[in-house]
Amino acid sequence: MSLNINICLPNGHFDTLSVSPSSKVGDLRNLAQKSLQRGFLRLVTREGHFLADPVQSLQNVGLQDGDTINAFAQEPELAETGGAFALWCCGGDRIVTWGNAKSGGDSSAVQDRFRSVQQLEATSFAFAAILADRSVVTWGNPANGGDSSAMRDQLKGVVQVQAAHQAFAAILTDGSVVTWGAPRFGGDSSKVQDLLRNVQQLAATMHAFAAILENGSIVTWGDPKTGGDSSAVQHQLINVQQIRATHQAFAAILADSSVVTWGNPANGGDSSAMRDQLKGVAQVQAAHQAFAAILTDGSVVTWGAPRFGGDSSAVQDLLRNVQQLAATMFAFAAILENGSVVTWGDPTTGGDSSAVQHQLINVQQVQASKGAFAAILADGSVATWGHPDYGGDSSEVQGQLRHVQKVLATSRAFAVILSDGSVVPWGTLKDSGIAEYLTSL
Repeated sequence: MSLNINICLPNGHFDTLSVSPSSKVGDLRNLAQKSLQRGFLRLVTREGHFLADPVQSLQNVGLQDGDTINAFAQEPELAETGGAFALWCCGGDRIVTWGNAKSGGDSSAVQDRFRSVQQLEATSFAFAAILADRSVVTWGNPANGGDSSAMRDQLKGVVQVQAAHQAFAAILTDGSVVTWGAPRFGGDSSKVQDLLRNVQQLAATMHAFAAILENGSIVTWGDPKTGGDSSAVQHQLINVQQIRATHQAFAAILADSSVVTWGNPANGGDSSAMRDQLKGVAQVQAAHQAFAAILTDGSVVTWGAPRFGGDSSAVQDLLRNVQQLAATMFAFAAILENGSVVTWGDPTTGGDSSAVQHQLINVQQVQASKGAFAAILADGSVATWGHPDYGGDSSEVQGQLRHVQKVLATSRAFAVILSDGSVVPWGTLKDSGIAEYLTSL
């Protein structure tokens, strides 16, 4: 005898699935994902009970023939420290971690505190999660942001967390900022605390933070050489709308669509040579040591380390009608209006796409690891290029890369989610068991 279970999506679309009473919750979810062509469904009974345990039998959860289950699509996200990974879904009550325990790979001590996770950020050694009640849970290396216990009473009403290399900063609902982690590199904001009022946005280089205030001015702290000291350009930082950061420099887009930079000059902190060109800036993308800006006319301006993307002169004539930019550590990729792609920078880490240029047609999205790119095409396939050790070679799994819905990237690997909810990883994630981790969410 089998059970007929109705699985219903929020848009009213549903399907009736026939399953054995001895089947598990995970079996039902997998079957629903394939039938409805939706990845990572969250199954909830009509009574509001979340079917969270994939190994629990349908009999034990009380499902009966003819029951209706509501299914909600989740968007899995992947975060990474230097040696650990964390998988989560927005609104979920579980974060799956693995890797170096000292760098956040073991979250068992705080797992029972996760309630409707809203955001997850990572330094190079620790994780911080914002929950629905606007509190924060941290784990990993205590000295680098993994221990926020001293700030527990202050970390209430958190609306955003920003991570640097060794420290975190959080904006509260009252517009103030709380910091923790390595004091020298942004974990101590006491010198500017009185200025941190009505903060709207945060950005970070490796060792410094920048806050945009409600009046459009900027407050910075942390290592002065890598962006923590903005005094030289403070008079220019008026009506700031957005900030982007390389590893050692900041770039601020002003209301008049001009750009102001500071920090390490060799890493994009000095844009004076491009001042006349940096007008009508629509978007700024940062690599490790260089910036690239899309102007309102669809052209691109670059500055910073020339070898690593700061010099785009070799492809400048091709950079027309640019719609999106992506960056590895040392190279850029631009999606043009016609769906083709132009690349420049270090050829070994994505700056040379000639080997796959014939495939780069009707590109919808480009995702980057630290040394490679992955492009989703209009037909749901994927093209990759860059350093093989960073996911630039997907030849072993190319036959499986069909009907791709989303690409997840780490520093050295990629994983795609297919329309049926299955996962195909390559690079350093290939043997990590990521598919099993994802299905346990």
